[in-house]
Amino acid sequence: MVKFERFIESYKPLIAIPVAITIISLLLIALVGVNQGIELKGGTEAVINLDKSISQSDLQSLITADFPGQQVTVKSVTNNQATVAITGDVDVVKLTSVLKGTGTISSYKSVGPVLSAESMTQIYYALAFAFIFMSITVFIIFRDVIPSLAVIFAALSDIIIAVGGMSLFNIPLSIASVGALLMLIGYSVDTDILLTTRILKRTEGTVTERALEAMKTGLTMSAAAIGSMVALYLVVMFLIPAAHTLADIAAVLIVGLVADVLATWLMNLGILRWYTEARK
Repeated sequence: MVKFERFIESYKPLIAIPVAITIISLLLIALVGVNQGIELKGGTEAVINLDKSISQSDLQSLITADFPGQQVTVKSVTNNQATVAITGDVDVVKLTSVLKGTGTISSYKSVGPVLSAESMTQIYYALAFAFIFMSITVFIIFRDVIPSLAVIFAALSDIIIAVGGMSLFNIPLSIASVGALLMLIGYSVDTDILLTTRILKRTEGTVTERALEAMKTGLTMSAAAIGSMVALYLVVMFLIPAAHTLADIAAVLIVGLVADVLATWLMNLGILRWYTEARK
């Protein structure tokens, strides 16, 4: 416990760890990119009559191997029939060849993008305005630039790391994942305000003692949220694989909530420690 207290009393490593992970996430996004789901790129949806029993993951791996660079989603496998969505242009003859011995295509149709480029631009604007209004609200609460910026930077770091995780784990950018990112913003601000309020608004005890008190509450909240999302992800993957949208939401939130632990209790705490020491 003493070593942990000494660790959080040194603000430089607290800030450096999440900043380094955020930079790595930015590099991943820039160099690898994020796959766009069928809602954004459009593609082909095929219904396959299966000739033999095959799991959802095995069928997805089989098709993905011959369609590199395209997002393959097996939406359901029930009653010897599977529904598969593949982004971009799909050579149906090639898909038929890939499925030889496994199944035959009973029907297929082209699916247009649900979200156009203009719609995505509007979503990006909405995210930007959310951060702007959030920063104004936080500034009104704390009436100080540095703590307000710390909250905003921590929330921004959460989103960047979450998107970096999407790139790393091949989670597609879709309506579901965008919704998860929006939920993450609200949760991030909640934990950051909890920490900032405990340290700046309360006067009893040292900064370290107040930080540890806030940690007990904040980490309990985060552990409960992460545990819930892990449970949801496992239930979907093993019991109801057809509900893959829920698995995408859970996966994004798991990465984002872990990022929030780092951004709030390392970076934001480090900035607040530096700020309180500088004010003395």
